[in-house]
Amino acid sequence: MFSRIRDLREENDKTQRELAEILHCSQQVYSNYELGQRDIPTDILIKLALYYGVSTDYILGLKDTK
Repeated sequence: MFSRIRDLREENDKTQRELAEILHCSQQVYSNYELGQRDIPTDILIKLALYYGVSTDYILGLKDTK
């Protein structure tokens, strides 16, 4: 799951700081999501899915299709 949010961010040419601003969290918190050091809250998971136009199942690694 964590590599998927990193891959999505990189595919969209965004920095961690830019995503943190979009999600209204600090860059450090967002970095912790990508590193798997912090669980992604449901509301953040939904925001990420909507932002990237993918399913939450894709981000969670339950499906391989976006």
